[in-house]
Formats: sequence, C-alpha cells, structure tokens
Amino acid sequence: MSLMERMRDAAELEAMTLGEKVFGSIQVSLLGIVVVFVVLFILFVAINLMEKTLNKDEKKQASVAKVETTVEAQQEEVEEETVDDTELVAAITAALAASLHTSTHNIVVRNIVRVPDAAPAWNKLGRMQQINR
Repeated sequence: MSLMERMRDAAELEAMTLGEKVFGSIQVSLLGIVVVFVVLFILFVAINLMEKTLNKDEKKQASVAKVETTVEAQQEEVEEETVDDTELVAAITAALAASLHTSTHNIVVRNIVRVPDAAPAWNKLGRMQQINR
C-alpha cells in the first residue's frame, strides 16, 4: 500500500510516524503544484492559439496603419523643429524656480520633451499626486 493510499484512511493516518506524515504532505503539495502548472501551461497554449487564429487580419491592418503613422509623425517632427520655444522655456524655468524656492539663474533648461497624452489613467493620477504634494 502506497503512502498516499495510507493517508486516505483515518486509522492508518493515526498509526503513521511523523516522518511519514511530513513526507506524505510534501507529496500532496508537489502534486498540487504540478497540477496547477500543467493547467497554466494549457491555458497559455490555448490563449496563444486563439490569438494567432483570431488576429490574422488585424496584424496586417496594424502594420499598414503603423507605416502610415510613422510617415505622418516624421512630417510633424519637421514642422515642430521650426517653432520658437523661448517663451515655453522661460515659463518652465520660472515654474521650476518657484517650486524649488530658488532663483532662475540656478536653473538651466537643456531639453524639453513633451509627454504623450496616451498615458494610462494611473500614470496621469500619479503625476497629479506628485504635483499636489
């Protein structure tokens, strides 16, 4: 009779030594872990198969749209380079100086990068909380 079969019966369980109980418990735990990972692997394979079968057309359309957006973005970058940002630099420098309680002579703005508005809601909330501190 195996250890797992002995653990089913309450009378046999009481007669077992502590070492046998611990070893049986480890076996049950490992069996549970193996079952969980096998099911997770099956879910992983099923999701990947569904993704490949359902998104064939969307990938082709997305690649065409991506090429179009990159061409448009390159055209916009050329237009943005001609804009004079001296007022923007002055406003940002003044805001930094006010928040840091220092003079504008101590701050040098070297680069201004616009953060895209496509940030998730939690990202925007985090920025707002940092500003309001």
